[in-house]
Amino acid sequence: MACSKIGASAAVGTTNRTKDDVNPISGLCGACVDTCIGLCEVGMSAIRGPEAIYPKPFGDITAAAVKKYPVDWSDFNIMGTAVGAHGVEADSDKAIFPNVNVEMKLGAKNGKPGLKLRLPFTVPGLGSTKIAKKHWDGLASGTALAGVLLTIGENVVGMDKDAKIENGKVVDAPDLKWRIATYKKWQQQGYGAIICQENVEDSRLGVLEYALKLGVDGVELKWGQGAKDIGGEVKIKEIEKAQLLKKRGYVVLPDPSDPGIVEAFKKGAFKEFERHSRLGMVSEEGFAKRVEELRKAGAKYVFLKTGAYRFADLARAVAFCSKYKIDVLTVDAAGGGTGMSPWRMMNEWGTPPIETFTKLYEYADKLAKKGKHVPDIVVAGGFSLEDHAFKGLAFLAPHVKAIGMARSPLTSVMASTAYWKRNEGKNKEEVYYGAARLKHLIGDKIKDVSPGGLGCYTYYMRLEQGLRQLMAGSRKFNLADDKARPDRNDLVALTKEAAAISGITYIMDNDKKEVEEILSKP
Repeated sequence: MACSKIGASAAVGTTNRTKDDVNPISGLCGACVDTCIGLCEVGMSAIRGPEAIYPKPFGDITAAAVKKYPVDWSDFNIMGTAVGAHGVEADSDKAIFPNVNVEMKLGAKNGKPGLKLRLPFTVPGLGSTKIAKKHWDGLASGTALAGVLLTIGENVVGMDKDAKIENGKVVDAPDLKWRIATYKKWQQQGYGAIICQENVEDSRLGVLEYALKLGVDGVELKWGQGAKDIGGEVKIKEIEKAQLLKKRGYVVLPDPSDPGIVEAFKKGAFKEFERHSRLGMVSEEGFAKRVEELRKAGAKYVFLKTGAYRFADLARAVAFCSKYKIDVLTVDAAGGGTGMSPWRMMNEWGTPPIETFTKLYEYADKLAKKGKHVPDIVVAGGFSLEDHAFKGLAFLAPHVKAIGMARSPLTSVMASTAYWKRNEGKNKEEVYYGAARLKHLIGDKIKDVSPGGLGCYTYYMRLEQGLRQLMAGSRKFNLADDKARPDRNDLVALTKEAAAISGITYIMDNDKKEVEEILSKP
């Protein structure tokens, strides 16, 4: 049964007085007393109102849903075999896991060479949140060194108080320049890519046209994400910045231009403003027009990212990408989140991963069988380790080319940075497993890689080896070859419900035909 932790949550700082006696529907204690100081979600809301909607402390955490869906990746197992090898000679001295090729290309269709990835991973969009900016150096250096694609998310230009806007268009944005330059500085041998994303406000400011002049490798239209059904939001502690953002066209709450609100802020009635982005209004005409504009502006690769909307919207995304030859489609399922998504929305809104990706596979496969263009697909939504990656790559094969992960790479940066602060004075090679290999790759430049960058790179080393081991066990040795990569036959469903939803074979029905053939032989 699907359920959420509805009574109390560390994400929003609430708790129940009677921890073992909570109503499962309301989340309230079995008995509420009039001497309680209001630590539950209702009580906190009575004191702080809308502030209780969001995870906190903003800027120092990432947050993701804790809801348990009826079916998830744990309902599927990876199948291995003792026979043969695909993508390498069936020789025990050659079919070893270090020889598994995990490189991939994104957008290598319609005569394009594609964007080279050393590992089949992307970071699908970390934008204007404080936590992303605080750790951008580590994230950009770590992903670039690992050969992973990184996306600059929405609102970065609009949030930059030093950005110059003339006639409603950006002409200079130091923050965006810095983010792009940091990634480019650490790129190795042409692997990886830096992508810039736009929402409604970014489009009005001309952010993607400006980003193309700065040398990004591709641009991404954003319809939404898996964490929420509304636009992006952040908290603002300075009233001057809140007023600036309102002038730039953002929705800011409370209204920082209202004299009464200004006075209340000065008196300490509240300490933060909320900046919200607008809802996008998708239409085929508008989509086609924007894609054409971006290509005329020099975009070689155009991406689309969509969220956990109803299936008609997912079908719309696949169809539009096919018709207008979009290079990469990223689909983000419910439950994810890296920034300040409303906590209840994050848990209770949207289509979960298995259901979403089942339909995505169905829609993409339908178009492929008709000979239509199918964009390279990236899937996101709670992925963090190599078994998740294998399952995602197999589940949507051959259309899926990479796994999108944002929260886990950011966590690797945060954790390694904090760990280094407790171990300063030690040699980096003593602390970080990946430092030795990285030193061999970039030499003395390793001294300039931040602790977060080293941690991020080392995290991807783990994913690389873990994925190679799983692929070797399934005797699949080349991710870039459709005949030698994981596919749906490499998975089994552990329950009949998971099989019915996904179309993956129920474990007790697996290999039935082959088993009969083996046993029928004399």
